[in-house]
Amino acid sequence: MSQVASFYSGPGGLVAAIGTALDAAGLSRATLRPADLAPVDEFHIRGRAASLEIVEALGLTAHSHVLDLGSGLGGPARTLAELTGCTVTGVDLTSEFCEAATALSEWTGLSSRTRFQVGDATATGLPDGAADAALTVHAAMNISDKPALYAEAFRLLRPGGRFVIYDVLKGEGGDVRYPVPWANDPSTSFLATPQEMRELLPAAGFTVISEVDSSDDSLAWFRQMRASIERDGPPAVTFATFLGDAFGQMAANQVTNLAERRIRTVMFTCSRPF
Repeated sequence: MSQVASFYSGPGGLVAAIGTALDAAGLSRATLRPADLAPVDEFHIRGRAASLEIVEALGLTAHSHVLDLGSGLGGPARTLAELTGCTVTGVDLTSEFCEAATALSEWTGLSSRTRFQVGDATATGLPDGAADAALTVHAAMNISDKPALYAEAFRLLRPGGRFVIYDVLKGEGGDVRYPVPWANDPSTSFLATPQEMRELLPAAGFTVISEVDSSDDSLAWFRQMRASIERDGPPAVTFATFLGDAFGQMAANQVTNLAERRIRTVMFTCSRPF
């Protein structure tokens, strides 16, 4: 786990780096909205579009309390809170991410509805039935003990609660080409196959409501992002802020991995039975 945290921590000073980039782009923190931060805090394939699909799948209300396992910089949490009025608790292994997520929520006026704490997604220490809904977005790729992750999500959900998993899965096209945005090499990369997910989730107690493979859309998203950067230049703040100079190669490998079906992007919507 320390290797994973070190990978995402980058050179440090993440809050200051994001703030400096926003200032340079003329984005005032007094009027900042979650969508303005999407190029950096929606740290998952298909970005905010995927977050909006998660909002719809979870079926939240303003009274919902949501748990985000592996919350990163808090982009999905803020999107949920902004659009539905719910409250979100994010748990992430990387303290640098939790610090930055807290700052970004303050800048966007969502600190009262989102909070972030350092912790292990497989053993959060939160009480049983603490959440009306739960999600995990591009986090399980770094977690080897997936049965523990999904058992923890089941424990934390109230009966009838929904759980959405949007993840990168292992495809049929061969080994992943590294580096990628979640790992430099296979030592911290633990991809499940779609079939393994179909077994893991029911084994944890969940009823699987739907399974949606978005891999073709993901490949198109990467290609559109590359074309946009070539045409207009990069956004004010990007994933490179914490992944460094290697991000370009990581993004190129993602296109190859998707095109050659080495990876798949899939969203599972589940519920905890009454």
